[in-house]
Amino acid sequence: MPPNRTLGSITVTALTDGEGPFFQPREEAFPHATAEHWRVADQRDPAAVTADGRWWLRFRSFAIRTGDGPVTLVDAGIGPADSPAASWAPVPGRLPAELAAAGIDPADVRTVVLTHLHTDHIGWAVTGSPGTPYFPNADYLVQRAELDALGSINPGLRAGLVAPLRAAGQLRVVDGEATVGSGVRLLPTPGHTPGHQCVLLDGGDERLLLTGDLLVHTVQLVDPDLAYAHEMDPETARASRTTLLRTLAAQTPTILATPHLNPPFLPL
Repeated sequence: MPPNRTLGSITVTALTDGEGPFFQPREEAFPHATAEHWRVADQRDPAAVTADGRWWLRFRSFAIRTGDGPVTLVDAGIGPADSPAASWAPVPGRLPAELAAAGIDPADVRTVVLTHLHTDHIGWAVTGSPGTPYFPNADYLVQRAELDALGSINPGLRAGLVAPLRAAGQLRVVDGEATVGSGVRLLPTPGHTPGHQCVLLDGGDERLLLTGDLLVHTVQLVDPDLAYAHEMDPETARASRTTLLRTLAAQTPTILATPHLNPPFLPL
């Protein structure tokens, strides 16, 4: 059974689609990180660095379920062998097997939240040729700002992702904050991409933030001001990250659910 966390009646299950080394040195991915930043980050997440100093990362989706109700999936992983992420990510992913191990049939998924449209987060959203939504009963939620910027993010996804979802009547465009279920909220956190969004769960005496790529490495928890080289707007990304993390840290205890750090769940 994949690892999970429970907040009241809400269960969040971490589904690992794949893992492997990043395609560039981590010092290039975080050009402003110091030796001290790396020392502390490696103490907190030792599995994120290989023996030869490379960045080892996970690629995760998360399933949210209240009681035995319908499933909300956050992100869709790296995908099969012919997915858009195949040029750089360790495809094929194993999300179908992870879902089965968690007792989830793709038909049980009624909502898919795409935090953003980078290829390692949309791999199983649409599969095959011609493209068919992998989750046949789900609405796929994307921020309007993300769709508006698709030409800058990945123009090939207009035909490979957006068109099949529209044709199936399964694309739901969101503008800003939205509630997608009891205690489940979408929070716009632009910067990594223009329409990046996080998912915040409120369990009463505890919160859980599904971060997407608001942060991608523990070094950004050591210092949230650190920019990541693959953010489309580093200043806006920094403001989104520091504002949300510091706001949550000052409120109810919060657990982070992260797609790329080695621990799937960790306290803020």
